[in-house]
Amino acid sequence: MTAKPSYHEDVKAIIEGLKDKPGPLLPILHAIQDRLGYVPPDTVPVIARDLNLSRAEVHGVITFYHYFRETPPGRQTVYVCRAESCQAMGSEALEEHARQRLGVDYHENTADGGFTLEPVYCLGNCACSPSIMVGKDVYGRVTPERFDEILDAAQASS
Repeated sequence: MTAKPSYHEDVKAIIEGLKDKPGPLLPILHAIQDRLGYVPPDTVPVIARDLNLSRAEVHGVITFYHYFRETPPGRQTVYVCRAESCQAMGSEALEEHARQRLGVDYHENTADGGFTLEPVYCLGNCACSPSIMVGKDVYGRVTPERFDEILDAAQASS
């Protein structure tokens, strides 16, 4: 018999606590991701069964919303704003620099598991475009050089 991963009890408790609410799928997925950092693919059948949904319905919601992850994130997440204001102020070049510096594309983790690179579509920091967020800290007027400084500081603190 194969042992269940340690998070299965947490997932079961989340489902039990939310399944009787109206439209429970999204709150359940958010709660799982908040607790685990991602929605493990092997939880999809459990969620589907307990909500009387098909696996395809649950998987479809997870893959439709860019917020949900199916793999564990890195220790820190780097979000690069892709909203219009940031694009007008050079975020496309910053995105390319971030990909090169980290050696990954969006939705991927660095080889050492230190960072995950994610796009975001507004950080509410438009007056200081282009913006990024590392963890919970938002930075404005980010140049490639400043990006490197921010990342170096983030690496040193982890």
